[in-house]
Amino acid sequence: MMMTAALRDLATTWGSFYSNHAAMRTTIAFAHVGGLVAAGGASMMADREILSTYRRREQSGTVALQTVGKTHGLVLAGLAIVIASGVLLFAADLDAYLVSRLFWIKMALVVALMINGAVLTRAERRASSNLDYSWETLKWTATASLALWSLTTFIGTALPNIG
Repeated sequence: MMMTAALRDLATTWGSFYSNHAAMRTTIAFAHVGGLVAAGGASMMADREILSTYRRREQSGTVALQTVGKTHGLVLAGLAIVIASGVLLFAADLDAYLVSRLFWIKMALVVALMINGAVLTRAERRASSNLDYSWETLKWTATASLALWSLTTFIGTALPNIG
């Protein structure tokens, strides 16, 4: 109980600071959107490469697998920035976000995106070891990734406008 009160006090203090400093709001909003652009953009390009390779029925898919492998660091760094800035945005308006259905839908989509990313990464490693059945997994995880990035971005855009 005491910890909850301390966290709420911290969020209230942060929210006051955040709302009174335009440069801070701008920096955090940029970090959130910039991290999304970096992580989502790299991921979506890799997803498209996977789907294109799958459609062409390339045997090894070496180029696609290398593209996917090279994106992991950028996607994880972008997600780390999105999560850190997201926590700050959440804390700045705690009372509004705690009761927002759209916020919790967005959080569920983020969790699904992270799980899908883990499955995709595992399938990419297996496909790199020439396990052909991994391409079927890569196809559906790439498709899900494209949908999840798009939906998460859409809900995130709607959140400040609709609540």
